[in-house]
Amino acid sequence: MKQTALQVIPVLSMPFAENSYIVYLEGRDDAVVIDPGLEPQLILAKLKKHQLHLVAILNTHGHADHIAGNASMKKHFPQATLYIGEGDAPMLTDPVLNLSRPFGMDIISPPADQLLNEGDSISLAGIDMNIREIPGHSPGHIVFVLTDRQPHIVFGGDTLFQGSIGRTDFPNGNHQQLITGIKKKLFSLPEDTIVYPGHGDETTTGEEMVSNPFLI
Repeated sequence: MKQTALQVIPVLSMPFAENSYIVYLEGRDDAVVIDPGLEPQLILAKLKKHQLHLVAILNTHGHADHIAGNASMKKHFPQATLYIGEGDAPMLTDPVLNLSRPFGMDIISPPADQLLNEGDSISLAGIDMNIREIPGHSPGHIVFVLTDRQPHIVFGGDTLFQGSIGRTDFPNGNHQQLITGIKKKLFSLPEDTIVYPGHGDETTTGEEMVSNPFLI
């Protein structure tokens, strides 16, 4: 049986060039949004264009540039469920912890509706995702892994980038923890696994295994 095609619409949010993603199955009108950033109007315009309604907001972590659009998403789609890793949940409602206060923004998100941990599985808008914790950029950073897709797909937030990795010089960052997590939980996936990162262009696990200077 042929698998329904997964549609991924990236939305670039300034001023931090953060990638938000609208994800849905072809032929369906429900969607999830991953890491809505500081320009939520761009996401809302895409949802309207494609006649999609939002059923869930997924945060890979709690830094301001990845949660700034949560409130707007909730305002327009009040029934959408907000998910985040348990370790980063306090960052949603604390502008010091989510690092927005140093930029003079004081960004506050609605609290999470559901907390996620290592090994959890969720099914939203017909899309099955497994949760893996990869702390280091933030204490409770998670990634969303679609292992029922060929190739596999990862929405990795600020863990693995094309030729780089997430910063670890923020409060509660840990460089070795991030490196270990990437190698154990991403590089264990097939080499053709597509990684959609929080910043920059998409890549694959195989490409980063052999060329990423932080990981070879």
